[in-house]
Amino acid sequence: MERNSVLNERHRALGSKLDGDTWNGMPIPWSYNSDPHDEVVATRTRAGLYDVSALNIVNVSGPDAEAVLDRLVSIDITRLKPGSARLGGEVDEGGALVDDIMIIRDAADRFRISHGSGATPKTLAALAAGKNVTVQADRDIHILSLQGPVSLDVLAPHTPADLAALPYFNHMETTLFGKPVTLGRGGYSGERGYEVYCASADAVFLWDSILEAGKARGVIPCSWTALDLTRVEGALLFFPYEMPEGDTTPWEVNMDWAVDLDKAGDYIGKPAVLHLKGRERVKQAGMTVLHHEAVEAGSKIYDGETEVGVVTSASYSRLLMQSLAMVHLAPAKASIGTRLTIRSGGKNLAALVVPTPFYDPLRQRTHPDKKR
Repeated sequence: MERNSVLNERHRALGSKLDGDTWNGMPIPWSYNSDPHDEVVATRTRAGLYDVSALNIVNVSGPDAEAVLDRLVSIDITRLKPGSARLGGEVDEGGALVDDIMIIRDAADRFRISHGSGATPKTLAALAAGKNVTVQADRDIHILSLQGPVSLDVLAPHTPADLAALPYFNHMETTLFGKPVTLGRGGYSGERGYEVYCASADAVFLWDSILEAGKARGVIPCSWTALDLTRVEGALLFFPYEMPEGDTTPWEVNMDWAVDLDKAGDYIGKPAVLHLKGRERVKQAGMTVLHHEAVEAGSKIYDGETEVGVVTSASYSRLLMQSLAMVHLAPAKASIGTRLTIRSGGKNLAALVVPTPFYDPLRQRTHPDKKR
């Protein structure tokens, strides 16, 4: 089903043609007239405003909502407090990841789920059949994401909420510039940021108001190309690009945090995914490449003449002045400091396994208070 953001006219005015690949059925502003590398710098040093309304949001409510969602994912939904959210593993009966999903709890019997382009709608419909639960895709919701170190200073004066006290991956219902919204702390940039969930009728007003409020601090609108550059710098996974095998397990992409090993309740794929822990065929890793541009996703990685991995996502970071690659490697080749060769564009390029995230390796920007 085709969807359109009500912000499309704003995107066109900024130079987007909106004629590239869609995501979740929505045309995406992949580029503006501005340089996406400059947009990254703005996000890292000031703040950038992104339209991420293409995310799929589904409302799940009713007496059986918790039980249904607890069967869907490998995290323990019963522990999730109202006002908080968690990313969870969603796997099939074979233990393979089938979508990128966040469970957002608004109340005891009211949830929202944010998911990508995978199996969630079909699986959720099957789990909800015959249960006392309402599952409804929200086609009206728009999501504005303000990412960067001044995001709090820009938004806080315009909401009655105590935004400074809002923990990471928590949210609250409030108002912003007088409009009803849900404000959540999170994002996809590796920076402190906030996501504004609003009705389509208010989205243009809020977009304009945020940019006007942030103008003096250097806040600018940013494209999805910039968003992808920041997420690679932050080594953030994107389904299905970081799961090229088609049956990738959470353990193979370092998603141990998305599986609660002590979860008592049953869920789809539980026996398989627990059995596969410690049996990884590949490991997600990061590499820097001795090259002046991004390598191609899908490029093969070699140790001598032996193929040992594949590039899943890549970018050239002007901010870090490095060619970066998110990769899957044979576990024996994934140790920090391992030197390998990436074959991309007909060239053999020297590459080195390095710690991730590439940017802010301790994630202090998003988790400044976390004990390490």
